[in-house]
Amino acid sequence: MVFGLFSKKKSTINDFLDKNKERILNIHLNEPIDCICDFTYNFIWQSSFDYNQKVVDGVSFKDLVEHLKNGGIVYIKGNVGHRFCSSMGADLKYFGGTGSKIDTGTVIVDGDIDTRFGISMVSGTVYVNEHNNIKEPVGNIIEVESDIKGYKKYISITQYVEGRYKDEKLLKPNKFDKNNHNLILNDKIIRDTIGARLEKDVTITINGNVDLSTGILMKKGKVVVNGNAGKNTGAVLNGGTVIIYGGDTGDFTGFEMKNGIIIVNGNAGKFLGAKKKGGVIYAKEGSPVSPTKKYPLDKKDNELLNKYGLFGGFYKFQ
Repeated sequence: MVFGLFSKKKSTINDFLDKNKERILNIHLNEPIDCICDFTYNFIWQSSFDYNQKVVDGVSFKDLVEHLKNGGIVYIKGNVGHRFCSSMGADLKYFGGTGSKIDTGTVIVDGDIDTRFGISMVSGTVYVNEHNNIKEPVGNIIEVESDIKGYKKYISITQYVEGRYKDEKLLKPNKFDKNNHNLILNDKIIRDTIGARLEKDVTITINGNVDLSTGILMKKGKVVVNGNAGKNTGAVLNGGTVIIYGGDTGDFTGFEMKNGIIIVNGNAGKFLGAKKKGGVIYAKEGSPVSPTKKYPLDKKDNELLNKYGLFGGFYKFQ
């Protein structure tokens, strides 16, 4: 993937817009609208969302997504609703895609952004006016040093650890250990979907709590949470390891899990392993549902847990 060369020199927003004027799609919102630039169209496979409906005159939800898929720039004036830029960069099989990731364009926002901005986001860039606010929880995003004056710059956590760290400067208190390929999040921002669609053997460590769907659709790598986690932890996990050191998760841990390992150093909640097809879950407590069952540990299980500094009180859910 090509992300462009990192430059310390910042441009003004007017310079940026003038330089890229042929690629810009402008919209003005009079009130917040949910699911703008949402590549799932509000999870259309389980909703009745009409992506051809207009966001503003002449521009539909689908128009915005297709514009970004083609490397365009969407410039939004006004406040944005929930699930903004959801799954941005995901080439979804539901729409005939590969199920992997694609490069996408840029979104600029002069307005506030409501919760769950960037859930499962895997590529692209979002600039937000520094005078505006973003409500938590956010999604799989991290702030990096901006190259536009007066705007904060956000990118996908997954894309950052998979290679974009070479081109972007991380902001304190977050750190990236290049030797061990470990992104360490210290900012205490509550996030959903951290590590979504991760496909490389890297580590994401969160020193704090997380919310929904940590590690969703991961294939490789490791997400380590030194805190508690919300619902759907490890949902549709297809490889890699998710460890919740801080204690508990919400319900539906390992929902539709296909492969990989989930370790919960506490209670993994109700409906544990619902619709699970593969992989293994370790937890001290939890209420599994069919087809998942509770088993005592064997020698290999104990060795695995000991490797992560965990001893005693665990069960295997498989």
